[in-house]
This record gives sequence, C-alpha cells and structure tokens, in this order.
Amino acid sequence: MGGLFFNKSKEKTVEEILLSNYNQYYRLAYSYVHNSDDASDIVQNGAYKAIRNVRSLKHEEYASTWLYRIMLNEIFTFCKKQKGNATSFIQPEQAVEDSYEDIDLRRALETLSDEERMIVELKYFEDMKLEEIAEIMNENLSTVKSRLYRGLRKLRLELED
Repeated sequence: MGGLFFNKSKEKTVEEILLSNYNQYYRLAYSYVHNSDDASDIVQNGAYKAIRNVRSLKHEEYASTWLYRIMLNEIFTFCKKQKGNATSFIQPEQAVEDSYEDIDLRRALETLSDEERMIVELKYFEDMKLEEIAEIMNENLSTVKSRLYRGLRKLRLELED
C-alpha cells in the first residue's frame, strides 16, 4: 500500500510541474517547429507520456529534469519525422507571434545543431544554469559548456554576416 501512496505523490508532483511549466515547454517546442498546433501537440504528447510513465521516475526530486528530458525527446522525435516530410517546414504559420522578437536571431539559432540550440535556448531564454542543462541533457558539464561556447561563436559569426 505504501507504493501506491508514493506513486500518487509522484503523480501530483509531475502534474504540478507540468501545469506550472507548460508555457516554457510550449515556447521550447515552438522555437523548433514554428507552428502553434504542432508545439501544442508536442507538449500534450510529452505530458501524456510523463503521466503514463510516472512509475519510471525513480526520485521525485528530479521530476522537473525528467519532464524536460521527455519534452526534449518529443521535440527531437517530431523534428526527425518532419525531416522526411520537408513541406511541413516550408509553410510556417504567419498569424502566430513568435517569442523571439529578432528574426535574425531566430534564423541564426536555426543554423545551430539541435544540441547547441537547445543549450543556448535553455540558458538564455529559460534562464537555466549550465548544471541543470547538463542534467536535463544527460551530458557532462564540460560538454555542455563547450557546446554553448561553440554555439555562441557560430551565432556571432552568423549575425555578423
């Protein structure tokens, strides 16, 4: 019976984090897919998978990191599927206001690798610490730092052109 109580506690924690971070997850997804319906689908699929698999969360205190990993996986899975169907990226939504005010910055971000872009966005748009990003991405801190600096260098060169 104690296990059931623990799972209910994890479910409640996961649901609270999902609700409080929904906009962050959505912004992150939207920055990759540039379509509000697709971004919403990604977040909803991620939330569904998180709730369905809450038992696999071993330590409740890592729920936030665990959820970000799920959302990142959903984003990358969606993007991989879309690469086979290139027309979906050719027709971006015009009516939705992008969270990036600077169109040059958005275009420059799109030139980065998925990993570099994710690190830059989590660091500068979501105000996460590099240690948190390393944990979310399941990478060494030094790897995250080198990808961040390489990504920033690429952005600088791209924006200078």
